[in-house]
Amino acid sequence: MKALVYDAPRKFEYRDVPDPELEADEILMKIQACGLCGTDLHIHEGEFAPRFPLIPGHEFTGTVAASGSAVTGLPVGQRVVANSNMACGHCFYCVRGDTLLCENLEAYGVTRNGGFAEYMKIKAHRVFPISHLSPREAVMVEPTSCALHGMEVLDLEPGSDVLIFGAGPTGQVLAQLMKMNGAATLTAAAPAGPKLDLVGRLAADHVVAIDRKDPEVHRRRLQELAPKGFDYVIEATGAPSVCEEALNFVRRRGTILVYGVYPEKASVRFDPFDVFRREITIKGSFAQIDSFQRALNYLENGRIQVNEVVTQEIPLKDWGKALDLAWSRQGIKTALVP
Repeated sequence: MKALVYDAPRKFEYRDVPDPELEADEILMKIQACGLCGTDLHIHEGEFAPRFPLIPGHEFTGTVAASGSAVTGLPVGQRVVANSNMACGHCFYCVRGDTLLCENLEAYGVTRNGGFAEYMKIKAHRVFPISHLSPREAVMVEPTSCALHGMEVLDLEPGSDVLIFGAGPTGQVLAQLMKMNGAATLTAAAPAGPKLDLVGRLAADHVVAIDRKDPEVHRRRLQELAPKGFDYVIEATGAPSVCEEALNFVRRRGTILVYGVYPEKASVRFDPFDVFRREITIKGSFAQIDSFQRALNYLENGRIQVNEVVTQEIPLKDWGKALDLAWSRQGIKTALVP
């Protein structure tokens, strides 16, 4: 079969590889599409502890092509998505019930071969049948599950004023979830363009275009919208400068959620006395491990709209073009198709 293979950071090739050999508890998935995530850009650089050689891709959807001898309930031809993360079940954090913090966390597309291929194998207990979602919608199940975990960490109080920085793929989903689950008013701040326009149509009460040349313009607008600050500020860009700025817009006893994916060596500076005096809470949200079925429910029932989020489909063999689009921030999200 054909697959995109990384032999080392930044060293990739679209080439023939052996077909996966199934174990008894695995299925073989014929890939229909696999989303390009910001995490994949970090893996390209060798971050997030990938194991090379590696076939990346963790937002995959397809059909069951074959099953191991112990697998039931997943007939050949069934359309499916799958949860890419697996905990070991026996480390310090797993036995405490904090499986997402597993010290031996495995992830398809990071530590195991993923979905940037014609076929992939995966444990059957990570697989979920789907019905009417299109492939470009189905690649958003994994990002939606991550956004759901972010909502759990945020613990949003009903009737709150919320500000989200960033309108990328998961920012679009987070905005919709917050609007349905507690935000009385939702403001989205991002550079002017299709992403900000879309979040304004889908969820936000107010949109504020970030002006990099004259940041005082958007700062004044945000202060006008919430003179005392926002109850919750979600940083979903992965930009350290934005994370530092978020502290300026949270009100006393408010909460900041660090949701964006940052380079491992990134750092931010803040005034600890300010956090102390205003009793600010800072939280982090990393991936997900048990939110998949609920995310699928939201998407299958049409409560979360993602059909406009994937803005381009690119053949897997043109991975270099997909990388260029991602780094230049063209479109909202790319799906790779074999």
